[in-house]
Amino acid sequence: MEERLLKGTTTVGIMCKDGVVLATETRATAGSLIAHKRTQKLFQINDRLGMTIAGLVGDAQILIRDMRAECELYKYHRERDISIKGAATLLSNILYQRRFYPYYVQLLIGGVDEEGPSIYSLDAAGGSIPDKYVSTGSGSVMVYGVLEDRYKEGLSVEEGMELVIRGLKAAMERDSYSGGEISIATITKDGFKMLKDAEVAKIRKKVI
Repeated sequence: MEERLLKGTTTVGIMCKDGVVLATETRATAGSLIAHKRTQKLFQINDRLGMTIAGLVGDAQILIRDMRAECELYKYHRERDISIKGAATLLSNILYQRRFYPYYVQLLIGGVDEEGPSIYSLDAAGGSIPDKYVSTGSGSVMVYGVLEDRYKEGLSVEEGMELVIRGLKAAMERDSYSGGEISIATITKDGFKMLKDAEVAKIRKKVI
């Protein structure tokens, strides 16, 4: 069953003036079965880099371990963190090497470096596309409806958190593969922060 998990998912990432917001819902599915109600789909890679996963859980876990290790090696050899663009290129190359026997994943990677905040969407063949906001998974159509209507240049991280909750709420109400709780992480010049359940609940109460 583990290899079938996470075929339906909703993740979202948005770029703000002072950082990046990454978020997911937490339902894991195996076909029509809700296999887990609280699955982690949002991960810290280093102090200023995060990643969301959609696809097969086994493939995603391998890629997360690889990225953490490669970013640590980069820092060890160069005595500085890899750039967000560099991390996206690295992950793209890993995916491209397996394009004929691909990892069944769709990934978002984002964070903050000397160039500021940025987000990249990566597909199973290694395609890497930067964007200001992006959503993946089976509920992404609903999320895009919210983002297209409400996203604007210069959003603060606080406003960004409210926006991703609105988008995920729309997906969770209309996409049967998306549900459970909401996980949110912010990445700013001060580092990676995973919000606690109480913090997410407080924002949800404000916007819903």
